[in-house]
Amino acid sequence: MTISITPISDQMGASITGITGAEAATPEVARQLQGALDEYGVVVLPELNISDDDLAALARLLGEVVLPPYGALADHPEISPVTRDPAQDKLARYREANVNWHIDGTTSDAPDKMTLLTARRTAENGEGNTEFANTYAAYRALPDDDKALIDGLRVRFSADSAYRKVDPNPSEKAVAQWATVPKSEHPLVWKRQDGRRSLVMGSTAEAVIDMPDDEGQALLRRLLDWATQPEFTLSHSWREGDLVIFDNTGLLHRAMPYSATSPRLMHRATIAGDEAFG
Repeated sequence: MTISITPISDQMGASITGITGAEAATPEVARQLQGALDEYGVVVLPELNISDDDLAALARLLGEVVLPPYGALADHPEISPVTRDPAQDKLARYREANVNWHIDGTTSDAPDKMTLLTARRTAENGEGNTEFANTYAAYRALPDDDKALIDGLRVRFSADSAYRKVDPNPSEKAVAQWATVPKSEHPLVWKRQDGRRSLVMGSTAEAVIDMPDDEGQALLRRLLDWATQPEFTLSHSWREGDLVIFDNTGLLHRAMPYSATSPRLMHRATIAGDEAFG
């Protein structure tokens, strides 16, 4: 087995070839995947066609698996389907919010560490890409005046903020459901334990604390526009069998729109966070 790691762009991403799906679910390969993820943020194993057994095993090798509270596969509680088909995915109607840039877990003390996503079926006509934005690189490139402006600012995050962006006139029932997810406050600039800094924002960012709402929203929009410039982003065009693993803590991500009747089906496993926002 000879693993080949090829960078995709200057900012992030690497393609990994030379292994099978079964080989991926071994301690040796998991260590190499973790190293590549630490360096590149996103790793793509093209057309790996990993089985659900091996996907679950690999996830366990990479960390503590977050068990989906509902909607997991009957024979694999670590794996959830991601589709717009409500017959297959109980969260299908909430997937609309995934088309906006976000970080998973901003309403928790520690965000999810990483996500493993494999394509069982792909969208038609080239739809349904997944895009990533490097918030480490975006912070590093900020002008010094902006770094000084945002240092120490805190942001309130909520599920309501994300869902209202795709459903601006929700029913009372929907609002009540969104309210069951607690709101949280985190620093806009995450000062990491390893010394790096990244931006914490996206569709769940509701307001900047102690800043007039219009000013706070304008600042968040400006920073989001900055971080999602082409020089900081990567778009993955799915092929059946692709496995993509991404660092949820230093990246924003989003799914590009695809038809509600699309056959697109992903299987996802999530690794729990091990560093709180700070």
